[in-house]
Amino acid sequence: MDDLLSRPSAAFAGMRLLAEGPLVDVALTVRALPPEGLDPVLVFDQTTGGVIDLDLRGSTADVIRRLTERAEAQAAQPSALKKNAGPSRGRGRPKLGVVAREVTLLPRHWEWLGEQPGGASQTLRRLVDQARKSGDGAEKSRSRQGTAYRFMQAIAGDLAGFEEASRALFAGDMQRLERSIAGWPQDVRDFTIRLAKGDEREGSN
Repeated sequence: MDDLLSRPSAAFAGMRLLAEGPLVDVALTVRALPPEGLDPVLVFDQTTGGVIDLDLRGSTADVIRRLTERAEAQAAQPSALKKNAGPSRGRGRPKLGVVAREVTLLPRHWEWLGEQPGGASQTLRRLVDQARKSGDGAEKSRSRQGTAYRFMQAIAGDLAGFEEASRALFAGDMQRLERSIAGWPQDVRDFTIRLAKGDEREGSN
């Protein structure tokens, strides 16, 4: 389950990075800031690049309670959807997650499938799994691009070079991206590159 309180987050005051870490820590850091003398503060979800709206009124316990309630509400949503999905199936293969649907192929495709070990169904499942694995890299790249773009749009949409940076980002051209944002404030520039490249720790897990 996605733990909202520990979600990787970052707070920016204007173009300056104020705090980074689990959302609950970042929220409490922002809450403790003086009410005056700072640029507007935005808190970003590092997994999506989106802005997180926080209610920081009241005591520390109030802030933590509201975050906990939001996390619990989000966690309950899949269960509610599951309950409304309709009657459960009886015993048999569907219990294992097997779903029967029509597949339309040309005769030569059926002939080839029939010659494969395990039959048509097993071969199709294997081909789908292989295609999913081969697409993982591209999917992760698109996810990183979307995350970086949402952050850039929220905090740097009015900065010079934004349009060129966006084109470079979605083209996967990191060198051009870095050149396009070279004149941006350092914290924004560094954070954009980090999001675009993704968490380097992914490869170590």
